Amino acid sequence: MEHNNHKHYDTIRRTAILIDGGFYRSVAYSIWGDISPQQRADELYDYCMKHLNNRHEYRDLYRIFYYDCLPSSKTVYNPLSKAQVKLSQTPLFAWMNEFIEILKSKRKFAVRLGELSEDRIEYHLKYAPFKKLCTGTMQVSDLCDNDLDLSIEQKGVDMKIGIDIASLAYKKQVDQIIFISGDSDFVPAAKLARREGIDFILDPMGRHIKDSLNEHIDGIQSRVSQMSPSDTSRRFEPSADE
Repeated sequence: MEHNNHKHYDTIRRTAILIDGGFYRSVAYSIWGDISPQQRADELYDYCMKHLNNRHEYRDLYRIFYYDCLPSSKTVYNPLSKAQVKLSQTPLFAWMNEFIEILKSKRKFAVRLGELSEDRIEYHLKYAPFKKLCTGTMQVSDLCDNDLDLSIEQKGVDMKIGIDIASLAYKKQVDQIIFISGDSDFVPAAKLARREGIDFILDPMGRHIKDSLNEHIDGIQSRVSQMSPSDTSRRFEPSADE
């Protein structure tokens, strides 16, 4: 993607974009729907590039860091259907593996993978059916698989994000960090980066954030509204020199 000549700007910043992958995928799914791995990867690339367009300063991209986990291949017991579910044979397993491989091949992307806790994989009842059960408007016999969520705990992702923020700050590799997330657990990392002179910007993609997080960042910038229908429906394969 070409940017305007940096000589036209008073401020030039070396910018790193960090993405909480689980957060991005969840919000993108709720806003732009269920699409193919290639489409989601291109959409994410488009979204990051929009962060580089700023009329007040020139943002020179250092790298895009994407944090996530590969899907579990474990077999788990579904208490509702009373069946053993092989996660390696689910559509999500194939989708996630392809999505991660596509991101690895994209220009300026660094994929950081954590692990899933094999001991903490369990089905949870969603809030809406749980509420109906409590009020008596639904019976247990009325429940279906769509009323359950599969909960899998991630390990190592938060630590990798914190370490990278600290490394970028201490080594003076960037002047600015744009963090796509809505998690207040990263307040200590944000505070550290700011103490080291980093301009720390949060993009919660329009989601509400806690006051404790808002207090320790240098601003909130979202690009959701800039993603026009053509951006989210037209997908492309980046050229070699992109």
